[in-house]
Amino acid sequence: MHSAFRKGEPRPSDVIVPMEAGAKPHHMEDPYDIGEALALLAEHGDAVTIYPAGADEPILARIYSVDDERPHFVLQLNAGSVLPPGQAVFVSWQRSAKLQFTINDQWVPLDGQPTLIPTYFPKDALVLERRHSARLETPLGVYYTAAFVLDGRPYELQLYDFSEGGVGMRAPKRDAMGLYVGRKLSRVRLELGINAFIVADLEVRLSRSFRSFLLGDQTQVGCRFVDPTPEMQSELARLLAKLEAGRKSKV
Repeated sequence: MHSAFRKGEPRPSDVIVPMEAGAKPHHMEDPYDIGEALALLAEHGDAVTIYPAGADEPILARIYSVDDERPHFVLQLNAGSVLPPGQAVFVSWQRSAKLQFTINDQWVPLDGQPTLIPTYFPKDALVLERRHSARLETPLGVYYTAAFVLDGRPYELQLYDFSEGGVGMRAPKRDAMGLYVGRKLSRVRLELGINAFIVADLEVRLSRSFRSFLLGDQTQVGCRFVDPTPEMQSELARLLAKLEAGRKSKV
């Protein structure tokens, strides 16, 4: 059971618009991943915007608690809000990614607590990362890595994409301990292909746990470059252009 971090009610300025029609989010279908996402929203008390079908105005809420076992979660609406029966779209920011899902329910509140509404996990959710520069996935068959030392402990994580703005890494959950959002990573050696590397400072902007059918519990870590030098930016642009050209030649 995960309970919400208590905050005041979300305000109109907290309203989040749904994803645009042309967006290209990825689908989250594993109940474990969905539960983790909802639990993070509850833990941080992040605002959730609800768009009931046919309604003129959105409804603001927070996630009050999450029960992985059932699995269900409890919404906490703003005082005086009423969620009409039927389908509703939920939108929230989970750190640097927009989370969106749809649930069709009767929305019956708990006895004597009109703002608390239990409901079930969605079957799937859409996740759209907020990125300021285009990223390219690292090619198969070439091992791209990030190696650094944090609190005296050596780390080596696999890179799955990179851009002029940052990198994405993944590792077994046990090997990514301590890589929480906001953590600064100094002098990270990034191996970006054969005989190509740079040394950079990074800041963790996204940390998401998920379960892989083949690999088990994994952690996805998104980082941005901290104060990159013009020389480093130039080298990154060159490597990205080289990678993109190689892909186009294979099409």
